[in-house]
Amino acid sequence: MPVTPDPHPLPPPPREGKKAFADAALSHLPLAARGLGWTPDTFWSATPADLTHALADPAAPGAGLTRAELDHLLEHDRHG
Repeated sequence: MPVTPDPHPLPPPPREGKKAFADAALSHLPLAARGLGWTPDTFWSATPADLTHALADPAAPGAGLTRAELDHLLEHDRHG
């Protein structure tokens, strides 16, 4: 009988000296909870980009949305 490849193979284990993604993310949970007031659900549903953006210096160039960008996104979201 031929062997069928597993359609959901396990990812390889992290390399020596490297933290697994969940371990690295878990180390940021207290910062997000205390510094941003995020709940665990908010933290775990956020993307790395969301967390990076939330922790960015608001005075840094390119940080944050402009009011016009936010209005555009809100308008787009209202209309699907």
